[in-house]
Amino acid sequence: MDRRSVLQLASTATITGGLVAGAAGTARAARRADRQFTLHGMRTGANIPDILTVGVPYFVRYDLTDAEGRAVGTENAHCLPVTVGPDGSFVMATLVLALADGMITASTAFQRPLPAVTELPVDSRRWTHEFAVTGGTGGYSGAEGSVTIEHLTRDEDTLTIALTDGAA
Repeated sequence: MDRRSVLQLASTATITGGLVAGAAGTARAARRADRQFTLHGMRTGANIPDILTVGVPYFVRYDLTDAEGRAVGTENAHCLPVTVGPDGSFVMATLVLALADGMITASTAFQRPLPAVTELPVDSRRWTHEFAVTGGTGGYSGAEGSVTIEHLTRDEDTLTIALTDGAA
C-alpha cells in the first residue's frame, strides 16, 4: 500500500471513529436528566480572620442536611481575598461538597459584601453567590452545572445544586 492510500485510510478511520464517538456522546447526554436539589448548611468551622487581608486565605466548613433534616455531607470552601475595601472584598474560592454518593467540586470569584472587619455575630447581611461546577466523583462523575449559596445568617446557608446533562 502506498503512502497516500495509508493516509486516506487513516483519515477515514479517524473521521468514522469521531462520528461514532460523537453519536455515543449525544446518546449518553440524551439519557441523562437535569437534576436540582437543595441542601442546608450549618457552619462547624472557619478560620476567617478578624480583618480580611489581600492574599491571606481562609476556609469555612458546614455540615449539610437535606430537606428532611438528614445529615448528607459537608461543604468545604477555601477562599482567597484579592481586593479588600470598607464595603467588601473580591474573593476567589474553591468549593468541595463531600456527599455520601460522591464529591462535587466548584469554583468562583465573587464580591463579598461584608466589611473588611469581618462578620458580625448577629444581624449579618444576607448575600448570595454562585459557583461553576468543575467536576465530581462517584455519583457526580463528570458533573457540570452550578452551586448557588445563599448565606442566611453568619452560620447558616442554603445551597441550590443544579446539575446539567454532564452529571450522572
